[in-house]
Amino acid sequence: MLNNYTYIYLHGFASSPKSNKAIYLRDRFAEINLNLNVLDLNQNDFFNLTLTRQIHQVESEITKKSKPIILIGSSFGGLTSTFLAERNFKIKAIILLAPAFNFLSHWQQNLGGENLQKWQKRGNYWIYHYGEKKYLLLNYDFIVDLIEYEEKKLKRTVPTLIFHGLNDNVIPIQASREFVAKRSWIELIELDTDHTLKNVMAKVWQEIYQFLHQDFS
Repeated sequence: MLNNYTYIYLHGFASSPKSNKAIYLRDRFAEINLNLNVLDLNQNDFFNLTLTRQIHQVESEITKKSKPIILIGSSFGGLTSTFLAERNFKIKAIILLAPAFNFLSHWQQNLGGENLQKWQKRGNYWIYHYGEKKYLLLNYDFIVDLIEYEEKKLKRTVPTLIFHGLNDNVIPIQASREFVAKRSWIELIELDTDHTLKNVMAKVWQEIYQFLHQDFS
């Protein structure tokens, strides 16, 4: 049954396919003879990154696959997964690791109004990129694009499993709690960890493995 699906992993914002979570899960999938397709959402052009671009990139990848899709998304990749699943019925289930719900409001708080105004005025902003391990410029179009996406419109009852850390100071766990509160089909697993989920990945994999043994047809 597990072989009936294509598995795709979407890394987080300013991250890469070489992130700890991506590598850990790719290796666990390999141990059970499954391929986890880890996409590079940076596309060698972080400057022009937008949520829309990520969605189009993944949809382009999905059209090449003959089997139905299960998405695993980390942080901003998790947010991307939810919007993809809403519009693409080839996606049969999604697994979200510390998903970046309310991303824009959290970011605005963290950046502060002054920095946001500077970004808008200048048109670009220096962001620390964890995958590249250096600061890279990001176009203000990233913000303009994000405003167009409303999470309240996400209503498709696609099987969804969420992991979120109680001590997450990047995307507070309350963001996932609020999202799940209005969507009874979603399972939220709260863990004693931070945004990285680093110390609980064995538990995460155990739960993913069980989740995948459902019939998603």
